[in-house]
Amino acid sequence: MSENIVLTSVNERGIAEVILNRPEKNNAYNGEMIIELIKSFEALCKNSSVRIVIIKGNGKHFQAGADLQWLKEIGNLSQKENIEVSRKTALAIRGLTEFPKPIIAMIHGGCFGGGTGIAAAADIVIASEDSIFSISEARWGVMAGIIIPHLNASIGVRNVRKYALTCERFDASQAKDMGLVHLVCKTGDLENAVKPIIDNLLMCAPDALEATKRRTLIESSLILSEEKFDELVFEHSQKRMTDEAKEGLNSFLEKRAASWYKN
Repeated sequence: MSENIVLTSVNERGIAEVILNRPEKNNAYNGEMIIELIKSFEALCKNSSVRIVIIKGNGKHFQAGADLQWLKEIGNLSQKENIEVSRKTALAIRGLTEFPKPIIAMIHGGCFGGGTGIAAAADIVIASEDSIFSISEARWGVMAGIIIPHLNASIGVRNVRKYALTCERFDASQAKDMGLVHLVCKTGDLENAVKPIIDNLLMCAPDALEATKRRTLIESSLILSEEKFDELVFEHSQKRMTDEAKEGLNSFLEKRAASWYKN
């Protein structure tokens, strides 16, 4: 396992930073990154000094979704192994969603697939003008089931029905109009844009924020039952093992149109 694929730190104000650190792959997630994300948020949950978590990506892009070469490889594993991969993916999203302290996502460059799930799971999202978004899974023969509840809650079912079906890209302004992003700033100005948000959060009582966040999640049905959680995991894992997924992932890796596209 390579070192420091997720960087975590906490400063004297109680502001934690979680930095996705796989820039050579545009921070595309694989099994290693998923495990490290889970570990990072579990550790931060136990750290009583943490008041706020900021999640960002190192390099040119925030997060490019799944590593499609990795998806192709695990799709050839057993059903049990695929279910376990999807379970860990769902646990990572659950960890972000249910984390008791406010989470701010700071987005630049590409935010695709699972990256949009991270944004939807965060409490507050700031994006720079260069940000590009896409719920892109279906383009490659897989599906975004694990993050659909969060996307429905953040951008609305009507928008999910368009953007998760067309897989088309949309910019930061469109993401703000839909509700995925709260604030758009100039490219390169994320660090300045986040400062007043941090100050506003730090002026609020920590326990009151925690109680408010939890009640909001309960009332929006984003704290999933174990039955619903298992349903999402199973469906997600099974789609990845299909011939259609194999063709879609191969089409990406071979830089060609998938067989179902008729020009």
